[in-house]
Amino acid sequence: MLLCDEDIARAEAQRRIIIEPFEPRLLQPSSIDVRLDRHLLVWPEQGGFIDPAVDNPMIPVDMFTMGGTYPLQPGQMVLASTVEHVTLDATLAARVEGRSSMGRLGLATHVTAGFIDPGFSGHITLELVNHAPRPFLLHVGMRIGQLCLFQLSGPARWPYGSAALSSHYQQQPRGPVASRSHLGWRTWPTTTEVTPT
Repeated sequence: MLLCDEDIARAEAQRRIIIEPFEPRLLQPSSIDVRLDRHLLVWPEQGGFIDPAVDNPMIPVDMFTMGGTYPLQPGQMVLASTVEHVTLDATLAARVEGRSSMGRLGLATHVTAGFIDPGFSGHITLELVNHAPRPFLLHVGMRIGQLCLFQLSGPARWPYGSAALSSHYQQQPRGPVASRSHLGWRTWPTTTEVTPT
């Protein structure tokens, strides 16, 4: 079930979701807007393949050193994060989605990675991509996306961050966190040997 504005406010008051800082004016009918923080991670200009089996270093950028803005070039992807630190209890999951006003200007808020597990706690990393034909000017503190909350059918048995899981992004610090796909990397077999009959 997708939570409405009243249910989001009630869940926040009950501390089932903790949003810090919480700004009631950002509540929408079935979501709450989230804002862009000052820290980015950008790709180096030179480099070989991007390989998920190894660490892929990125370059930190503080938008305050650039006057509080960053010109995201056409086709460019950067990692960013929300101002808000979000904590979900074991009964709620969330999705971060783009805002229609930004999407109509060509800005994508995430690259298929918008799901947030129950139990997550941290700043939300965003994968921003400019699909427009001209540079898109990012502003520190702008409304960058919206957080939608979902009531689970029951509490998660192993919420994100549980010892049974390899939760690479629990307690994400302020600022975006680069991919940790290389930690515990493995591949899975894709064929099964069939014995002739």
